[in-house]
Amino acid sequence: MRMLYFFQYNWMVREEWFEWCKKLSAEEVAKERTGGMNSILHTLFHIVDVEQSWTGDLTGRTEIFYEYKDFGSLDRVIEFSNMCRAETEEIVRSWTPEIDLKLVTGINSSGQPFEYKFGEIMRHMIAHEIHHVGQLSVWAREIGLEPVHANLIGKGLF
Repeated sequence: MRMLYFFQYNWMVREEWFEWCKKLSAEEVAKERTGGMNSILHTLFHIVDVEQSWTGDLTGRTEIFYEYKDFGSLDRVIEFSNMCRAETEEIVRSWTPEIDLKLVTGINSSGQPFEYKFGEIMRHMIAHEIHHVGQLSVWAREIGLEPVHANLIGKGLF
């Protein structure tokens, strides 16, 4: 159940970023920037896309390749996030310490085969989103706005 807390934390912060973005113009959200995935919108899409990709690997589902160009608005990325979250949440809720060492195999985005442990992938999914939230925070400050407060303390998860 502890793993769930960190996914819930990420999803809470993601929702707060979506709300934060709604205060900006569509142009500002999609504006090309330095670092990350080169825009706020593309970075949010990337966070969700990576989550759904790893979720597919964990469940053995056939990989679904989504293209950023097909998600040209914040509303579409929010819909994508909501769609993917249900599958991820099901996996997280069924996680047990015993499956941490289960081997997961697949093909990475470069076409190379991989073999990772289930628990390693789960923790990578958590860290990946936190990493990109840091990039969003930098961009928020660059445009003179206060970023989403991403402190785990006070989120009511424990």
